[in-house]
Amino acid sequence: MRKPDMWHLLRPKLAIARARVTTAGETHTARGVVLLLIGAGFFTAAFAIARRLLIYFKGAEDIGGILAGKVLAMLLLAFTSILLLSNVVGALSTTFLARDLDQIAAAPVPKHSLYGARLVETGVHANWMVLLLLLPLLSAYGVVYQGGASFVGFALLVFTPYFVIPTALGAMLTLVLANVFPARRTRDFLSVVVVLAVAALVVMFRMARPEQLVRPEGFENFMDFVSAINAPSSPFLPSEWASDAVMGFLRGGPTRAPLGKLWLLASGLVTGGLLLHRALWARGFSAAQEGTSKGSSVHARPFIDRLFAWLPANRRELVLKELKIFARDTTQWSQLILLFVLLVVYVANIRYLPLTGEGMTALLRQLIPFLNLAVAGFVLASIAGRFVFPSVSLEGRALWLLRSSPLDMRDLLWAKFWVGAVPLFVLAIMLVVATNLLLDVSLFVHVVSTAAIAGLVFPLTAMALSYGTFYPQYDSENAAQIPTSFGGLLFMLSAIVLIAAVAYGTGRPASRWVLAEHFGWEFDSWRLLLPFAMVLTTCVGFTIVPLRLARRKLEALERG
Repeated sequence: MRKPDMWHLLRPKLAIARARVTTAGETHTARGVVLLLIGAGFFTAAFAIARRLLIYFKGAEDIGGILAGKVLAMLLLAFTSILLLSNVVGALSTTFLARDLDQIAAAPVPKHSLYGARLVETGVHANWMVLLLLLPLLSAYGVVYQGGASFVGFALLVFTPYFVIPTALGAMLTLVLANVFPARRTRDFLSVVVVLAVAALVVMFRMARPEQLVRPEGFENFMDFVSAINAPSSPFLPSEWASDAVMGFLRGGPTRAPLGKLWLLASGLVTGGLLLHRALWARGFSAAQEGTSKGSSVHARPFIDRLFAWLPANRRELVLKELKIFARDTTQWSQLILLFVLLVVYVANIRYLPLTGEGMTALLRQLIPFLNLAVAGFVLASIAGRFVFPSVSLEGRALWLLRSSPLDMRDLLWAKFWVGAVPLFVLAIMLVVATNLLLDVSLFVHVVSTAAIAGLVFPLTAMALSYGTFYPQYDSENAAQIPTSFGGLLFMLSAIVLIAAVAYGTGRPASRWVLAEHFGWEFDSWRLLLPFAMVLTTCVGFTIVPLRLARRKLEALERG
């Protein structure tokens, strides 16, 4: 009997993927069309922005090519860090925690076949998003520098080993970690490490102040500017080799040396990973079968009971359940660290805005909060999509207990809504107040922008909860994957429309009032009442209606 090779192990995965793509039905067709349109729009926008930037660089004599190469190297360096972290976490799931490993471990599967199959599966799951981000960028480089059709083939030669390197290295690191710690505890540990590493990367990027590269006049001389451009360079990083190879091909420079380094390192890591897999996988898989104990919350229960003593007993228990689900999932609460860092960087960016002057600069300082309202609203929508949207799906198989109990679905939605809305409300107020204080805006602008962002919190939370109810994924093993579904995409599109409506409805009349006050024009304050009332009505309507629809959906499931 012939032992299964790598392709035999990959065949079920390919069959599942093919079935998902070719499933008939109007719903799947509509989803495919929407996703295709959104993907085409993203590719077009990213390509247009990258092309315009590269044309600007190409027009700068002497340093244009250097700038284009260094921008590509910096982006590839950031992508490499993301790929490595993503592959470490992905390899842990595919190599030690996958559901089909019990059958594979008991079957006569060669270790090199298992290693190759899991390496391919990890690479596909961990690298596809970065690949999609790279496509419009590389297309812009090929068009602006006239790489021609041959550039497509050369890009495949460069980026095949570029993606293999972090995948193989991540698999090797995972094998070592799984033999030091149990795999299930390692997953929790890596979730925190990944978040901290990404947060550190964001802070380092912000401290580098890359906006200085487009302002040469801020440097004392030309050599200081060139030195700043060369700062991220390193001859030992695969990202630098890939950048050198691409720019060498496009500008007629050397390509063999960087291309050879990429393929040599990729081959070495794959070979070393295979040897390590043969030596360590069995022991790591055995350790992965160990259970993990959960910490007791007995001592915290009296405090929580006093904190929510004013609630009815059923709602108090539901709120406590939501908090426990959140606290027990490391991938959920650990992302708050990254979120906090991103918000600090966002607020800190306000300090670098050149708005310290008088005259027209002072006027701009009063108008920027309304632009900040739209950006802050998008941040809130992203957070609601990440934490509120999956809340119904996370009930999983336990949902039948709630459906079979005399519990009113209104109480369940009430608990999920307020557990999500209250932290978002606090975050929204802190975010807008901090930026307004840094901008030193007037009292009117401060009140309007704060009220607008506070009003956005509740409809965004309700919409996230409602879309999550209509598009659940009860069988999902990872809460972070739920918002990337079709329902999550629809929620973000709807949220963008709502944010634009609120920002326009409050920003346009308020901006007119600011302009009238600045230039001494006449402006009747009563003209603010109608647009503000319309915004208030919109926020209330988009809070009540989605919650009612979600309740009817859950009640229909209960009757079914």
